[in-house]
Amino acid sequence: MLTEERREAVLRMVERQGTITVKEAAAELGVSAVTVRQDVRDLAGRGLVVRVHGGAMSPGAARSADAAGSAAPRSAARQEQAFGLVVPPGDYYYPEIIRGVQDAARAHGVRVVLAVSGETLADNQEQVRRLVAAGTDGLLLMPRAGLEPAERTDEWLAGLDVPVVLVDRRAGAWSGRLEQVASDHAHGAGLAVRHLAGLGHRRIALVARAESPNTPLIRDGYEAACGALGLAAGPEYGIGPIEGSTSTEWFEEFAGAVEAGDVRAALVHNDLDAVTLVGLLQARGLRVPEDLAIVTYDDEVAELSDVPLTAVAPPKRAVGAWAVDLLRRRIAEPGAPLAELLLRPELRVRASSGVSGGVPGGGSGGHPGGHSGGA
Repeated sequence: MLTEERREAVLRMVERQGTITVKEAAAELGVSAVTVRQDVRDLAGRGLVVRVHGGAMSPGAARSADAAGSAAPRSAARQEQAFGLVVPPGDYYYPEIIRGVQDAARAHGVRVVLAVSGETLADNQEQVRRLVAAGTDGLLLMPRAGLEPAERTDEWLAGLDVPVVLVDRRAGAWSGRLEQVASDHAHGAGLAVRHLAGLGHRRIALVARAESPNTPLIRDGYEAACGALGLAAGPEYGIGPIEGSTSTEWFEEFAGAVEAGDVRAALVHNDLDAVTLVGLLQARGLRVPEDLAIVTYDDEVAELSDVPLTAVAPPKRAVGAWAVDLLRRRIAEPGAPLAELLLRPELRVRASSGVSGGVPGGGSGGHPGGHSGGA
């Protein structure tokens, strides 16, 4: 069926029934919900139907609804879009991204429906199924990192029939026509290494949460920067459930290395671990930055440490705002090239690294920044 023939069929359904849902029309015509939504937008733009959430009404049915005193459907120009936002459970990292989504959505009159995913692929699939069934126009997804099996996760993402933007996540090779926006964590780690090396440190430790989805990217940037500067990477300390070790055991081991003079500078991911480390070092009579120069990664609470922490700050709000913009563009222009955006973090220098003031060349986290390439 050609595009105009299909739109004529949608129009006949609306005229015959008065009101249709996108889901029902897609099933009857044997096409995707995305295709029917685009058809409805086109027909509404010509004044032939009135868009309502999840479907369309004939102009006559809309007038009758008004006359009956029911909630008046909005015209096509004012129709409120609804985006589903799926976020992982817990974690202090995501609220700033969510605020960025909220701010951008509010500015454009978009309604955001929030869902919290579970720990499994099935949990994520169920949350998405509910959002799509409710008629959301597109999805902003932050699935829990490491969903297994990875091949099934990519297959599921590729099969979604609504526009999707991955938020602070990277798509796999087989995950289909997804768009994505994320902080460039590798670049942020490189900022930290170059800053510490510029202060004369030739051996910089990496301390990172084993379970964080950002750790592999931070490690890549750390190792690349060390290599470019002629520094030997390491030692690396993993915080978390590695080979039965506890966080307490790791802190003690690391503090011992500082006390022995083996470690004099470190990039620590994340802020809460860096703040804990400062307290532990002080309890041993060690000083920051004199005995250990610290750059932390996140900048959520870094400034509140007893010794304010120099921090790499990912542009979280900008990530959320760009995600909304990408999804709005995808819905308005289904044929536009797919985009992958990486927004660069910035380095915020405080007392813990041993200097004050700015560092030339630090990236900007503003909404207009970042760079893109084909997805």
